[in-house]
Amino acid sequence: MEAKKTEEANLEKRKGSFMLIGVLTALAVTLVAFEWTAFEEKNTDMGKLELDFLEEEVIPASVTPPPPPPPPPAPTTVLEIVEDEVVVEEKEQVDQEVKEETKVVVQQREEEVEEEQVFTIVEDMPTFPGGEAELFKYLGKTIKYPQMAQDASISGVVYVTFVVGKDGKISDAKVLRGIGGGCDEEALRVVRAMPTWKPGKQRGKPVTVQYNLPIRFTLR
Repeated sequence: MEAKKTEEANLEKRKGSFMLIGVLTALAVTLVAFEWTAFEEKNTDMGKLELDFLEEEVIPASVTPPPPPPPPPAPTTVLEIVEDEVVVEEKEQVDQEVKEETKVVVQQREEEVEEEQVFTIVEDMPTFPGGEAELFKYLGKTIKYPQMAQDASISGVVYVTFVVGKDGKISDAKVLRGIGGGCDEEALRVVRAMPTWKPGKQRGKPVTVQYNLPIRFTLR
């Protein structure tokens, strides 16, 4: 009784394929055999580094140059001897001693005059004779309103400064701030014509004081 083979187990059909694979394998092995080349052995000494050690050059010690030759000696001065005798006149000796008759002049220094200190504020300020009330009466009677200021309708306050000395006399009158129109000149005239004031005092002693006085000009 014959055994039945399946289609997958039947190798007769694949015989041609197996033969073709074997031929190709043999051909490939043959080609590889022909292409194989023998390589020469590599030089194993390539990684070594050869160093040639140079001998250190010996540097000779520096030689100090010889000192320069000394300069030639200076020419000697030859003294000529003069046969003729030279007479040297003796100079008169100056007597440096101070004689008794000499007068010594001593210049005396001029005494320095100290400038008088001018105060602005003191313990007792200078006052017009009779006080402020009498001062206002004096200004009202003495001041003459300038015609120029009247025509220009000028009015205001003129500030005058002056110095009251230790003796109460008025000096150095000046206008600090004026209004013009002749009022400044009139204010100075009135101040300079004022009678002697009672001087200011500092620690009980009369002193010189700078005093400021406002004078009002009003049109009526």
